[in-house]
Amino acid sequence: MENVTGEGISDQIERFQTQLQMDERGRKHRILMVSDFFFPNFGGVESHIYYLSQCLLKLGHKVVVMTHAYGNRSGVRYVTGGLKVYYVPWKPFLMQNTLPTLFLTFPIVRTILIREKISVVHGHQAFSTLCHEALMHARTMGYKVVFTDHSLYGFADAGSIHMNKVLQFTLADIDQAICVSHTSKENTVLRSGISPEKVFMVPNAVDTAMFTPSPDRLSCDEIVIVVISRLVYRKGADLLVEVIPEVCRLFPKVRFIVGGDGPKRVRIEEMREKFSLQDRVEMLGAVPHAQVRSVLISGHIFLNSSLTEAFCIAILEAASCGLLTVSTRVGGVPEVLPDDMVVLAEPAPEDMVRAVRKAIDMLPGIDPQVMHLRMKKLYSWDDVAKRTEIVYDRAMQSPQTDLLERLPRYLRCGAWAGKLFCLVMIINYLLWCLLEYLQPTELIEEVPDIRPVHARLESVDDTCETQGKGT
Repeated sequence: MENVTGEGISDQIERFQTQLQMDERGRKHRILMVSDFFFPNFGGVESHIYYLSQCLLKLGHKVVVMTHAYGNRSGVRYVTGGLKVYYVPWKPFLMQNTLPTLFLTFPIVRTILIREKISVVHGHQAFSTLCHEALMHARTMGYKVVFTDHSLYGFADAGSIHMNKVLQFTLADIDQAICVSHTSKENTVLRSGISPEKVFMVPNAVDTAMFTPSPDRLSCDEIVIVVISRLVYRKGADLLVEVIPEVCRLFPKVRFIVGGDGPKRVRIEEMREKFSLQDRVEMLGAVPHAQVRSVLISGHIFLNSSLTEAFCIAILEAASCGLLTVSTRVGGVPEVLPDDMVVLAEPAPEDMVRAVRKAIDMLPGIDPQVMHLRMKKLYSWDDVAKRTEIVYDRAMQSPQTDLLERLPRYLRCGAWAGKLFCLVMIINYLLWCLLEYLQPTELIEEVPDIRPVHARLESVDDTCETQGKGT
């Protein structure tokens, strides 16, 4: 099939491969980050995409983010460091996810890929509809794709079974995948059937310049335990309802600060009323990310009661602020901090209370400033970006395949599901051919590259330094 300019699909693929080889030789990638979860929404995935993008920009790569519209925030926006964000005009349907459409997102995804001259598409979060659809369209067009899984899922309930099959479809034709912990990697491999050789473990990190301890060490006359979390079942809000009253009964000098909102907030407030703990349990509601540090430095111990967690960034933020952490021993949490910086417990009220008791006994030996310095050495977004860069390099080295070579990968996804996935990909390919006929690639204007702010500043500094040496 040829478009109106006379250039066939095979010619376009050859031209695109040449562009990819040029980018590979220069080792500078043009990356499209795709997820339903990005600022102004706050969470672990949003922070990961933002900080990773900023560090990749510093390394000289081009990074563009694609997400759905948030309220009146629609269209193209630029954020700190010159990071370009496409807020495509779709509204969230459920839990910040857009409505699954399979093919309706193809025209705008194709336009962004061509306009920005993208070489690698990086999707984030298995629960993101926009991520799965963008990766599917990118593979149809011959782009290299990378996927990062940020969560753990089960195998038995109906929701997990559905999500696992969707993940199997997406990862059947992926170039490389990233998980944030070794536990997450094992979970993703088991759920999707992807080859372990394709999966890299790249942890999250923390902005230690933002999360610093209080300059004045807090007195231990009154011990403050801080909880900052979404108050939902998965984050162990029901566990808090049983742990807080028992800790308050055993330790009269302990006080709780609970930050966060969610459907389980009512249960915690009912518990506070039932046990008359209004003066010992302070409810802050939703805490803006900019104010998280000010809440953390008012406490001695950070309490995490999650029932499932691939990697908990909140623990890193608390440790960077010098707080001793008490956490449930679930998912990838045991991999996050050294043993002398965290007290782990089973997700049961009795064991959580025991862990809090042990943490209180450890407090006199905790130095927040020393803990902060250790966190600076352990976790860095610059290190995460360099490790992700290696994954991109590996993805660019994977061989280019056509539709007929890719279809058998989907057939292995199941007796019926495999045939359905093949049908979806064939329809998607035909849709791509139709789009190429209606709007040829040559008629889509490419966006001129704008150097990031920090790159321009560095070049100015270099120029000034050269001039200074010349005089």
